Amino acid sequence: MKRFWDVAILAVAAGFFAFTVLAFRGSQSLVHAAASSMNAAAQATAAPVASAGDKAGAASYAKRCAICHGDQREGILPAFPPLIGIKRQMTDVQLTDLIHKGKGRMPGFPALPNDEITALLNYLATTPSITPTIAGGPQGNRRGPQLTGEAAAGGALFLQNCAFCHGRDAMGGETGPDLTQSKLVLTDTDGSKIAQVVREGRNEPDKKMPAFQFSGQELNSLVAFIRAREVAAAAMKGGRRGVEVADLQTGNVDAGKKYFNGAGGCAKCHSPTGDLAGIARRFEGLQLEERMLYPRGAKSKVAVTLSSGETVSGTLAYLDEFTVGLKDANGTYKSWSVDNVKYKVDSPVEAHVEQFPKYTDDDVHNLMAYLQTLR
Repeated sequence: MKRFWDVAILAVAAGFFAFTVLAFRGSQSLVHAAASSMNAAAQATAAPVASAGDKAGAASYAKRCAICHGDQREGILPAFPPLIGIKRQMTDVQLTDLIHKGKGRMPGFPALPNDEITALLNYLATTPSITPTIAGGPQGNRRGPQLTGEAAAGGALFLQNCAFCHGRDAMGGETGPDLTQSKLVLTDTDGSKIAQVVREGRNEPDKKMPAFQFSGQELNSLVAFIRAREVAAAAMKGGRRGVEVADLQTGNVDAGKKYFNGAGGCAKCHSPTGDLAGIARRFEGLQLEERMLYPRGAKSKVAVTLSSGETVSGTLAYLDEFTVGLKDANGTYKSWSVDNVKYKVDSPVEAHVEQFPKYTDDDVHNLMAYLQTLR
């Protein structure tokens, strides 16, 4: 039988590989299902369909955005979010700032003319001429029954606005937790707590979520969808749905501390009273183990040497087979063609990857036991 930590490592590696493939294939990775009509409740608040006057914005989107966010703004999950309904989350000022500066794997466009930005913002406010769906989404989910009525309308909203973080089936995604096991969801008898989080968002350390501008009817449909996913997940056949926190509390704390400071080499980069202080309060269970094995979101540094011999250093913001981009100490985004420069990436996750073949079962469990004491 496969060793426990082998399964975890394979899961992490598979997720990293999937992101790499998506990032390189861009729009070729799009998955289009047959167009379908939105539920009338969701359509009641929809923006007007794009007209001929939106051609400039559509052209700008096709040129600069479609390769990552899809021809119909449907996104390429899990790497790139949908942009349908983006104005429910962000104002024009916020969107303009994002376009200028970029964020994460999205490059910035600081020199984009104001008239093009205006046209692009107007285009993003429209509704696609067809309603794009993604195979395996809420309407045809292989992990649960067909949804109808209010839950189906909520499923469409969830797919467009929430699936990027929480997964298409609400059971966890790239950055968001499994809502079917969320303490807040499970204890919220009338949906008011869920609605409050959706309306207000979250801006706590390690709990970042934007606020959404949904009507009361739309919020009710979202709650109905999440409830349907909760019921479906609880009824899943074939054993438990995931790893419980108790499964990862079987190691020896003293042995884990010794490994951290010794053979594991963890203390070379980390400190239990510094960057890891309180980590067990922020993460638990499988989420903590995933960060231990492969810390997603860790910022890589890059040094780019220009043809003139000048070296520009900063935080790696974008990298593919054509372009390398960084943000310098002032937060300014800069990019170059990889054919014209030399670059060296300093990635803190490489040490974690190098550790994969060295771990034993006991090492993983003991190290987890020790990390869970850092509260």
